[in-house]
Amino acid sequence: MVTEALARRPSGSGRTGEAGDSGHAGDARHPGVAATLSASRTIQAIKGRPATDSATSREPITRCAWVPAGDDLYAAYHDREWGVPVRDEASLFELLCLEGAQAGLSWRTILARRGGYRSVFDGFDPARVATFDDARLESILGDPRIVRNRLKVYAARDNARALLGLPGGTTLGGLVWDVVGGKPIQNAWQSIDEVPAITPEADAMSRLLRSRGLRFVGPTICYAFMQSAGLVNDHVVGCFRHAEVQGPAEPRPDQTRAR
Repeated sequence: MVTEALARRPSGSGRTGEAGDSGHAGDARHPGVAATLSASRTIQAIKGRPATDSATSREPITRCAWVPAGDDLYAAYHDREWGVPVRDEASLFELLCLEGAQAGLSWRTILARRGGYRSVFDGFDPARVATFDDARLESILGDPRIVRNRLKVYAARDNARALLGLPGGTTLGGLVWDVVGGKPIQNAWQSIDEVPAITPEADAMSRLLRSRGLRFVGPTICYAFMQSAGLVNDHVVGCFRHAEVQGPAEPRPDQTRAR
């Protein structure tokens, strides 16, 4: 999610290698993706800039630069969700699915369709999604409210089944939060050059999830997931949300929605 034209990642940070989904490492850049990657993927483009909160008429504030001026959808996502810790199982599963769905596309494309995804995937309840048969998935592929990519749609069902098959009551939340020691990594990036595309934790998470049978979980997708789900605070220091995300836990709108 970005001011799209600013998008730029180091070599190897695109994710259509994952989208081709052997689910294996590769993260090969898709031609032309650099101009359309989401903020989660294009965080290299982040730099503080002032923005006026028109909804509340507050004084100008400084947001991460991937929030396009005048885009209320992006601003709300940045201000209320991105980087806020998520522990609810369905919300984590949703984010993992949507980050995978975004591979090769802009985050704006997915964010604008999030309501459609929630509808066709029954609120991303893994127990429900795991019951979908192929006929149900083919029906979903005909729904214009989502990005109709067969590999990604089938991966959502297969990943739900993989999660339900985890031994001993293991959960997605348990797996991913263990990677960061149970609490968010608090970064203090001063400039865009400091922000990584992939971290050792993201690589470890990718290997862990793949070993449990999940797909579309390459290290770049995992780091974007970590950023959006608040396992890491990657708001730059100059952004007004950096300090707020470091504070006491706050409710996140997508965790309290009716399913």
